[in-house]
Amino acid sequence: MTSAHKHFLIGPISAAAEGALYQQIVDRIKREIAEGRLSPGTALPSFRQLAEVLLVSVITVKRAYEELEREGIIFRRQGLGTFVAERGHDRSRETKLAAARNLLREGFREAAEAGLPPHELAELAREILKEKK
Repeated sequence: MTSAHKHFLIGPISAAAEGALYQQIVDRIKREIAEGRLSPGTALPSFRQLAEVLLVSVITVKRAYEELEREGIIFRRQGLGTFVAERGHDRSRETKLAAARNLLREGFREAAEAGLPPHELAELAREILKEKK
């Protein structure tokens, strides 16, 4: 991997972890973009380079990059490489917000099924938010 790509570490992925390997790559790259560690225009490793680092097949990385490209988060330029799209952060953030919204809906439904009244749910949310600080 070139020195330009040494900083690109999305952490290990595992067949034992939840989700398909390509989806783990997609999720990690989205997180890196959403959290500002990968900015617009940043070059990403080639399929082969990333596959070697993550110990997965080139096809797995290709599938992840194709999904990210379909979502407008990255783009490819023939002969130049793959890059974070100008609106990649916004699109990645939108995806993360949609996932958070769905998780909150699920949590609220669970709380309602457990008989938690709205004021107690609001208090629980405040407690959880304090934990994050």
